[in-house]
Amino acid sequence: MDTGRFRTVDVARAAGVHPNTVRLYVEWGFLAEPERAANGYRLWTSEHRDQMVFARLAMHGLWPGRLIRESALALARRAATGDLAGALSDARRHAGLVDDEIRRAEGAAAFLERWAAGDVDAASDDEWFGPREAAEAVGATLGQLRNWERNRLVVVPKDPRTGYRVYGPDQVGRLRVVRTLLLAGYSVMAVLRLAAELDRGRTTGLKDVLNTPRPGEEALTAFDRWLDALAEQKARAARLEAMLEDRIATLQ
Repeated sequence: MDTGRFRTVDVARAAGVHPNTVRLYVEWGFLAEPERAANGYRLWTSEHRDQMVFARLAMHGLWPGRLIRESALALARRAATGDLAGALSDARRHAGLVDDEIRRAEGAAAFLERWAAGDVDAASDDEWFGPREAAEAVGATLGQLRNWERNRLVVVPKDPRTGYRVYGPDQVGRLRVVRTLLLAGYSVMAVLRLAAELDRGRTTGLKDVLNTPRPGEEALTAFDRWLDALAEQKARAARLEAMLEDRIATLQ
């Protein structure tokens, strides 16, 4: 095992970051404080270097959701304490969390495809609702319904006799799709992109629509390319687990 000493810049280069980032990682608990030489310089070891690379991998990039972010941060902090066995257990739970999110996202996309193909009944032909009843029918709040309509995720006709909005089978079906997608992590922008394609009559390839920003559309968050973000996070989780296994094997 490498028992040499390293400078701050050496640790930074190993992780591809600025030396100030190394100092911040110590401050944030992602890297243990090293011993200091008589002249005050930090004495970094190969363990610090490896942990810096590990923590950078865990933290760098867009976060696909709060739960995954919190799990990754906790994992990096556990590894920094030297409890590699505990960190490995955390890494496996983290990978499971990512897999759960992928299942939800894929399930929502599959529901969308079935609905677009007419394989999912939204409501019977004679069911027409007002806003409050429509919200209850799809398990949403009245405020959510209004927000989705303001964002044009669904267009609701008005009763020509009363001027009030009425929700028929088509609107209720789309509302259920919208709620399912948003709960599964897709962004409002992704669902809006989908709504535009549905309004053009598109019924196939909708999963790709959800995951592919249009030309000129800036993807600002991981949620705008949710399936890609989760796939990247799954690969990252696997690398984190493998790094811990290698570190443990080296110490044995």
